[in-house]
Amino acid sequence: MRGEDQKQQAMFSYVSPETRVPKDHPLRPIKTMVDNILDDLEPLFREMYSHTGRPSIPPEQLLRASLLQVLYSIRSERTLVEQLDYNLLFRWFVGLSMDGKIWNHSTFSKNRDRLMQFEVATAFFQATKALAQRAGLVSKEHFTVDGTLIEAWASMKSFRPKGDQDQDPPANGGRNPEVDFKGQQRKNDTHQSTTDPDARLLKKGKGKEAKLCFMGHALMENRNGLVVDNRLSLANGTAEWEAALEMIENLPGTNRITVGGDKGYDVPVFVEDCGSYWPPRMSHRKKKAQPSMGAPPGMRATASASACASVSKKSLGGSRLREECVKRGIEDLSGSAGCLSSL
Repeated sequence: MRGEDQKQQAMFSYVSPETRVPKDHPLRPIKTMVDNILDDLEPLFREMYSHTGRPSIPPEQLLRASLLQVLYSIRSERTLVEQLDYNLLFRWFVGLSMDGKIWNHSTFSKNRDRLMQFEVATAFFQATKALAQRAGLVSKEHFTVDGTLIEAWASMKSFRPKGDQDQDPPANGGRNPEVDFKGQQRKNDTHQSTTDPDARLLKKGKGKEAKLCFMGHALMENRNGLVVDNRLSLANGTAEWEAALEMIENLPGTNRITVGGDKGYDVPVFVEDCGSYWPPRMSHRKKKAQPSMGAPPGMRATASASACASVSKKSLGGSRLREECVKRGIEDLSGSAGCLSSL
């Protein structure tokens, strides 16, 4: 018998969001880990807020909602708040009841300064990394470093000569003037964005368009591809290897480690700076045709493809290092980078 399409909705529901979410949903283990991390950050949250006044939106809910925005690639906080209003899965993950009132999207902006002031994102990241380390998911020997451009929230029209605050009103009467950059020489030395003064004009490579951006850097371990350190810096020609050196130096332990990177790190300045550590911490392998005799199978470093480095954190004198290279038949590149790494 055909069921009747009833138009009147039920007034009450006796099924909780916890019951509606499938037991094997991938967000369930993530929520468990996130809740444990937030419990560890409870002392930091108490320090952030006053003991008197009106209750705020719980920072735990704001962080869970921000995590959802990343996991589901939600384009804006306005859209995120809209989905929190009708998406039961999102309500369950954030910790809202089915009838709970959703805050305004501006709440994220108002609380972001407080979260940044107390470095909550850094504390959350470190707690997540510690959780992975306790589970044995993080390698202590093999790492990869990389960088990328992060586009700034600034228009190219805001990139104007330094000290030039005068701007002619649009001829068409609108708020957004038409600007023709053709034939103009625009450099970071002479120009600056009026919207975001810290943004720099940079292009990703030859033939690519220049954009106002910053640079993001990540150091990943090679066992499961987890990020173990990250940096945000101004966009310039040396930011990649400067951030890489800082992240490598901050790695804990005294064991030897290997660090791989793309051709952007295959520069003498970066390799020589790594080789300046004492005891020797880094050496460079660079072969144009064949991998070195001591290189692992499948690993090849070429000048046009990639650079591979090995960081030694144990005390090893220069003569002993050279003897090991000769013993294994590895050529000495002392003129640019020191002994090849496969020790």
